[in-house]
Amino acid sequence: MRGTVLYGPRDIRFEDREDPKIEKPTDAVIRMAATCVCGSDLWPYRGIQPLNGPTPMGHEYCGFVEEVGSAVKSVKPGQFVVGSFATSDNTCPHCQFGYQSSCKHREFMTRAQAPFLRVPLADGTLVPAPDAPSPDLLPSLLTASDVLGTGWFAADAANVRPGSTAVVVGDGAVGLLAVLSARQMGAERIIAMSRHESRQKLAREFGATEIVSERGEEGIARIKDLTNGLGAGSVLECVGTKESMQQAIQVTRPGGFVSYVGVPHGVELDGQALFFTHVHLHGGPAPVRRYLPHLMDLVLNEKINPGKVFDLSLPLEQVAEGYRAMDDRRAIKALLRP
Repeated sequence: MRGTVLYGPRDIRFEDREDPKIEKPTDAVIRMAATCVCGSDLWPYRGIQPLNGPTPMGHEYCGFVEEVGSAVKSVKPGQFVVGSFATSDNTCPHCQFGYQSSCKHREFMTRAQAPFLRVPLADGTLVPAPDAPSPDLLPSLLTASDVLGTGWFAADAANVRPGSTAVVVGDGAVGLLAVLSARQMGAERIIAMSRHESRQKLAREFGATEIVSERGEEGIARIKDLTNGLGAGSVLECVGTKESMQQAIQVTRPGGFVSYVGVPHGVELDGQALFFTHVHLHGGPAPVRRYLPHLMDLVLNEKINPGKVFDLSLPLEQVAEGYRAMDDRRAIKALLRP
């Protein structure tokens, strides 16, 4: 088969690779129905995150089970499945506490930007759908593998509750789906921080009640103005930069909650300054597997349409254009069809 490999900054290639196969009894091999480019893929693509040689890319996936190892019991060939970007046995103590992305046997998925994919720990990682979904639902189901699950975790970790006020920092796919998630959890006010008109429009479709385009000190002042000088009780940081984290903490009211789900790059916190904010911090790699059954159910029953974050659809072999479009901010998120 052919798959996606990143060789260095902005050097993405679609080239011959070995077909995946069962390597352990707990493995499954799936035939991809859809995959995509993630915002976090742009960190190494831009050279901000170093590579250790040519690196197969992709960690978001859904598709049909082709083959399973001898120990796999919960999925079988022919089933449509969605899996998390982090594998899990779903039985270890961390998994039982709901933090499957910290499973004692966790592996972070790669190699998903290809026609076929080996999934370790298939029983604990993959969730089957009751039936093969209609093609129009594939984009939304694919989001559950990462960006929707991550946005949902952002809302959950920020303690979004019915009637609450939430601020979402970041207007990428995760930030936009954090808006959707906060709406699903009953937030009364959702303030999306965005400077891009197309993303502002989608944020409003997903449930944002207000848009703040200012950044830095001006953005902080604007949020304080909108919240009677207090700040918000729930702030969802969906970028991963020092500036976005500082902005998130400073727009949170004392006693409020900040979730951080953007992969951090260059983020350092001043302990003494943080001490006097009285904010709760909770974040990390989203435990997508915890939420997958519920999120898939919402999509399959057409109660949410998170697939709208895909504003570019390409054949898989044109993956390099997907990276370029997202790098240039010509696309929010690129869907790839094998």
